Amino acid sequence: MKTIQKKLFILLFILPFSIFAQSTLKGTILDNLGQTLTGVSVVVKGTSNGVATDFDGNFTLTNLKKGDVVSFSYIGFTTQDLVYNNQKEVSITMLEDSQQLADVVVIGYGTVKKADATGSVATVTTKDFVKGPVVAVDQMIQGKVAGLQITNGGGAPGEGSIIRIRQGSSISANNSPLVVIDGVPVAEDNTGGRNSLATINQNDIESVTILKDASATAIYGSRASNGVIIITTKKGKSGELKINYNGNVSYSSIYKKAEVLSADQFRTYVSENGNADQIALLGTANTNWQNEIYRDGLGTDHNIALSGGADNLTYRASLGMTDMNGILNKDNYNRATTSLALVGDFFDNHLKMQFNNKTALTKNNYSNRGAIGSAVSYDPTQNAYNADGTYFQWYNPSGEINTLAGRNPLAELNQNNNYGNHFRSLGNLQTEYKLHFLPELKAIANFGYDYTTGRSYGDSSLDYGYAQNTPDYYSSTNTSKNTLMDLYLNYKKDIAAIKGSVEFTAGYNYQNFQYTGFGTSTNNNVTPPGQNTFSESNLQSVFGRGIFNLYDKYILTATIRRDGSSRFNENNRWGNFPSAALAWKLKEESFIKNIEAISSLKMRFGWGITGQQDIGDPYPSIATYNISNSQAQYQLGVDGNGLPVFYTTVRPQQYNENLKWEQTETRNVGLDFGFFKDRFTGSVDLYEKRTKDLLLYVNNPVFYGFSNFGNYNIGKTKSQGIEIAAQVIPIRTDDFEFTVGGNITLQNSKVTKIIDGAPNFGLLSPQGGIQGGIGNNVEIIKEGYAPNSFYVYEQAYGANGQPIDGVFIDRNGDGSIDTNDQYVYKKPTADIFYGLFTNLSYKNWDMSMSWHGSWGNYIYNNVDSNLGWQNQVLIRNTDLSNAVTEVLNTNFSSTNPGRYLSDYYIQDASFIRLDNVTVGYNFEKFLGTNANAKLSLGGQNLLLFTSYKGIDPEINGGIDNNIYPRPRMYTLGLNVNF
Repeated sequence: MKTIQKKLFILLFILPFSIFAQSTLKGTILDNLGQTLTGVSVVVKGTSNGVATDFDGNFTLTNLKKGDVVSFSYIGFTTQDLVYNNQKEVSITMLEDSQQLADVVVIGYGTVKKADATGSVATVTTKDFVKGPVVAVDQMIQGKVAGLQITNGGGAPGEGSIIRIRQGSSISANNSPLVVIDGVPVAEDNTGGRNSLATINQNDIESVTILKDASATAIYGSRASNGVIIITTKKGKSGELKINYNGNVSYSSIYKKAEVLSADQFRTYVSENGNADQIALLGTANTNWQNEIYRDGLGTDHNIALSGGADNLTYRASLGMTDMNGILNKDNYNRATTSLALVGDFFDNHLKMQFNNKTALTKNNYSNRGAIGSAVSYDPTQNAYNADGTYFQWYNPSGEINTLAGRNPLAELNQNNNYGNHFRSLGNLQTEYKLHFLPELKAIANFGYDYTTGRSYGDSSLDYGYAQNTPDYYSSTNTSKNTLMDLYLNYKKDIAAIKGSVEFTAGYNYQNFQYTGFGTSTNNNVTPPGQNTFSESNLQSVFGRGIFNLYDKYILTATIRRDGSSRFNENNRWGNFPSAALAWKLKEESFIKNIEAISSLKMRFGWGITGQQDIGDPYPSIATYNISNSQAQYQLGVDGNGLPVFYTTVRPQQYNENLKWEQTETRNVGLDFGFFKDRFTGSVDLYEKRTKDLLLYVNNPVFYGFSNFGNYNIGKTKSQGIEIAAQVIPIRTDDFEFTVGGNITLQNSKVTKIIDGAPNFGLLSPQGGIQGGIGNNVEIIKEGYAPNSFYVYEQAYGANGQPIDGVFIDRNGDGSIDTNDQYVYKKPTADIFYGLFTNLSYKNWDMSMSWHGSWGNYIYNNVDSNLGWQNQVLIRNTDLSNAVTEVLNTNFSSTNPGRYLSDYYIQDASFIRLDNVTVGYNFEKFLGTNANAKLSLGGQNLLLFTSYKGIDPEINGGIDNNIYPRPRMYTLGLNVNF
């Protein structure tokens, strides 16, 4: 009995200690890139027991008992909880709080909470960028935003793109959006380069914000008719030095080649259709010229960044090196970039200073792209080289190269050198002072610059020349200087009486652009004097904006900007650009607020006017004169020695003193929504844009002006669209998350009026030049139709459904076929375009996939029209040329010039493309160190679905004429954080 009592006594004595026994938890905190986080708060919920992580991201938390909930929190990251179950050591990966990041969006001259945004604004952040071997921001956001259409110019490394937000607004004037990089609006100048956006290293970009409607863009006034793209680069975070390396190796190969006659098919065709002289020209080789000029390309991209800082001063610096070979022989893109960002807070956070600089040096070896067309059309029965090692060429009986015949594609590549160097330095210093006596008021000064200099140069081998027409050497250099000054005040005050706030911004903007250039060339050992050019333009503005938030339900934004442009004379120099927008946060209304399924719901209504003045010519409304060079002087008399005296002449340039601002009025209605705790989010926008006083470059009336063409304000257009974007997270657990998203845009645009002011303005001269014939154009600007619609003849077909050679429909019934029978048929712009993406993560694995496509867009197949008929092969008795296989389908032989303008060559170019698939794995404590790494494998341009007959349906301008093929690429990437 005593023994039992003793045991019970001991048990009762020990039990409380066992119940309240406490232990220690150790661990390491990482971010989503595997980089350690310093200063993370680690706290036991409901207690004051807590610590912060050290420099290496480590922590030790004591006095824990089973069942305690440990909370991990850090600014910019999602708070995470862990139930303590006697673990000894843990590794926690914290994810960036996408909601926090998305809560604030960058707008003109400031930021705003996304929930309070009244305009149509979309932001793409690092985690959403298109993966793979991209080198420019346009490639990173392709297919990611409704209303934003990006068409890459081809498959060359670093190739530029055509970017359109809501279809653009102009016809002859610039239709590209305004690009603002860290507060500096930039202008495109790309001599010696390829893509001006590629001068900003893609690894330095934090986010890209797209402003689409006038209520969002009007604060930029004269340059915002076509939307605004705001690029924000990465900044440092306080803490010890952190090092990030990001690199990849890529392999690319040609995806699709033009379908041409094989050597055997070519011999058969010439033997059946040619004469004796032509048949005698046939060779015995079997040369695939496309195989000769294309290659597999290798590329590398490396970037290293250092960041850190103290509480009041942070820094980030990076160095990048890119070297990419194109699939066309000799084609190479080489880029070196640096960036530096310093952010300081002084005087108890009353003074904030920020310095940014991005510098890039690009070197290019441009292959002669004429070889792409030559490889399609050159005789496949000939060898690449003669027996003596020289290139095979067609010669005249006199022994000179036949200048009418095609050229050997390898000779075009190897006997021509084309190079380009491009330097760019872009930066700004922004100071923000919060007044001590009135902290709600801030004074901001932003001083920026964008300096570029470029050179394009090249030469040709002595034995290459086209008699008297080949340049032996050429060189072109230019320098652009863009300087900026923004001075503005910002006042923001919370007002309890209205349970909201007011905010006012007002300021002055100055921007000046200077351009200088010099070009020279040597033709057949003759070097004429070089040509110097200089131009300067200036923009000055005053602007104001008010934001009124009432009861956190109703938000009104009103802006006004008054712009002055040196392109117009004093009477028309200034333009006023107002806007207004209203947001109604329905979620805050009592009849919706308690519906748990609805996370957010907001209606937006916007209206505004923006302007356009960028037409290329810096002096379109000012009288200027062109002074002749030494080759164009006028002889008048002789001197005392009897020698002729030459005088410099002066010629007036075309100008229009009545030229004024092109103006675009935009209306927008939008709905932003989020359901089920934002597991399902998205937006819907409807817009209409009306542009008047179009800046058009058109034919002058007979005997009018000093040129055949001039600039006028003579038209109106209307564009409409519906934009839908959505994202859903159907699965989200601790280990697994699956996200699906996408966007779709429906659009249409037409010319509503061409105001009479000169002959034929109602039906402007055809444009959209093509190869084949002389001066043929296949596009038109005409009232009631989309700009640049195709303007062609209606092809006649036989009973068998085949097109009849040289026969067209007499549409006006006058008994003859002439230009009056041409009609508007289809258009290059899509009715619908869309983007799709999926993201999947499972523990340390992740996978992303992105698609984009369009429907309702058409292309004029100039490859088929120019190289798919009999005369292409048998035009002369002195040489032969190959044809595309289209010649076997039609065997067209008619020399009727209208054949080039047949609607037979207008083809459906709808498509869907798998842009990218990337799979990655995160290694914690890489190679046994505190470093963390991510290894990824990706593929680009993997699938293409289309009914278009050419190489690629994604063509700028709607005319397919030997595009540089887009390659299929595979990439192995490594990201390491120290």
